[in-house]
Amino acid sequence: MIEKDYRAAAAIFNKTEALYITAGAGIGVDSGLPDFRGTEGFWKAYPPIAKLGISFPEMANPEWFKRDPAFAWAFYGHRLSLYRRTQPHQGFRMLLDFAQQLPGGYFVFTSNVDGQFQKAGYDEDRIKECHGSIHYLQCVQRCTDNIWDASRIEVQVDDSEFKAREPLPHCPNCGGLARPNMLMFNDWDWIQKRTHEQGLRQSHWIDQVLENGHLLTIIEMGAGTAVPTVRYQSERVAGLTDAVLIRVNPQEPQVRGPSHISLPVGSLEAVTRILQEATA
Repeated sequence: MIEKDYRAAAAIFNKTEALYITAGAGIGVDSGLPDFRGTEGFWKAYPPIAKLGISFPEMANPEWFKRDPAFAWAFYGHRLSLYRRTQPHQGFRMLLDFAQQLPGGYFVFTSNVDGQFQKAGYDEDRIKECHGSIHYLQCVQRCTDNIWDASRIEVQVDDSEFKAREPLPHCPNCGGLARPNMLMFNDWDWIQKRTHEQGLRQSHWIDQVLENGHLLTIIEMGAGTAVPTVRYQSERVAGLTDAVLIRVNPQEPQVRGPSHISLPVGSLEAVTRILQEATA
């Protein structure tokens, strides 16, 4: 059955004129990134946090920057270092090479904060990061709505205590503590300005696709139901544009609609096989 689905997906790719790429944490698994699936998956990635019995939703909470800034920055500093070291798997580039040849181009919608699409060469102006990015910072106290690049920030983590060493990232305006410009759980202080601007560019691109009559295809990768933001977005745009949705997910591939395609595999395998079939 999956061979038939690969052929169907390849046939859609051969006809498509614009590609909407939507992605959750699962797309990075083939690059070696953890997806924090369930409490056990999160604790396996962060044993010091497991010893404290803190779940991912409890840890990914802005309150830690007020309660224990060194602990908060140990977690986010470790993640920042991990994402900087990680190289996106080949599927990212293969999909980009394909999408760049399309008359309607491409756009990316992702809940990931890791910057892997940019690292793989995708145009910064063709990406919407709906939960923000760890590669940008903001003030914890929100003294202004400024957002700044974190590329010069280096966070040193004492692994024995799982605490970040001083100096911690600070706000250039007030001198207070800084935090990543990414949406956390129970987060009322996230500054959405950058993500809002990305959303305007995304809306403009979708409008152009419709105005030009381009046949749109959506490929969704690694987006689960625990935080279904990406899945909802894929389905919403599919409904608005009459696009075929190809859902790639080894655990939760289910997709409604007779024309949509479900592939219960990882992202790298799916992209490789679809493009191989499409160019055969």
